[in-house]
Amino acid sequence: MALSHSFSVRPLSPVAGAEVLGFDANNPISAAEFALIRQAWLDHGVLVFRDQAMTPESHERFSQKFGSLKGHILAQYLLPGHPFTLVLSNKKVNGVPVGLEDAGRYWHSDVSYEDLPPDGSLLCALEIPLTGGDTLFANQSRAYDALPQKLKEQIAGLKARHIFNYTKLQAQAGSQRQSLTQEQQKQLTGAVHPVVRTHPETKRKALYVNPGFTIAIEGLPSDESDLLLAELFSYATHEDVIYRHAWQPRDAVLWDNRCMMHHATTYDPKCVRHMHRTTIAGSRPF
Repeated sequence: MALSHSFSVRPLSPVAGAEVLGFDANNPISAAEFALIRQAWLDHGVLVFRDQAMTPESHERFSQKFGSLKGHILAQYLLPGHPFTLVLSNKKVNGVPVGLEDAGRYWHSDVSYEDLPPDGSLLCALEIPLTGGDTLFANQSRAYDALPQKLKEQIAGLKARHIFNYTKLQAQAGSQRQSLTQEQQKQLTGAVHPVVRTHPETKRKALYVNPGFTIAIEGLPSDESDLLLAELFSYATHEDVIYRHAWQPRDAVLWDNRCMMHHATTYDPKCVRHMHRTTIAGSRPF
């Protein structure tokens, strides 16, 4: 799919993902060109911009083209001077992590535990390990389409509760996550969202439950809720809906949080994995 004489888009898999070639996010872009890039994002769910040399300023500036930016409840991991840039990193200064070292090592949809979860995220690879550290993306529109009709009818209109169980993550072996302040703890009230959400732009339906943050189906006994969630997760994370992204140096990856889940894989802790992420504000799922 040609976008202009200067850059193009090439699909990376039939499931999700496309790479944008010959594009420099630091350069001005016309409204017409950006409209085509945005459409490619909607079409593929994940866009990979290769060989980007973005500063925190240009990273935030390019991200803002897709919508207003929002910070993160884990403000201690935001880049100093850049309230919209979250640091994902295993680097340490005086023994203290400069970023979230174990971020997203489970299937999740970013910040689904808030009433207004984000539309998307843009993650820039500043330093990556030689091997490992891939990110898996699962297309939840395809997952919904694969559901048997009877199951679609069963979950129509149901809602689920999402929480950010930070204390549980912090207690995991090897975690160096910093403790939350009392103010941060007060913000973790959780949220209730439809089990199936409709994308506000494409109008496609997608599953909107995830193993990382979804704890229960509202109105069901706990045993029934657990069984139903397990069944839905089996479709949500099936290999047929997954695109695996092997990072290259200076990749910038933009994903659509409204229809994609993702999962960060492990890597050799002796290697450095240092990334910056911006988050595009969203609206209430419906």
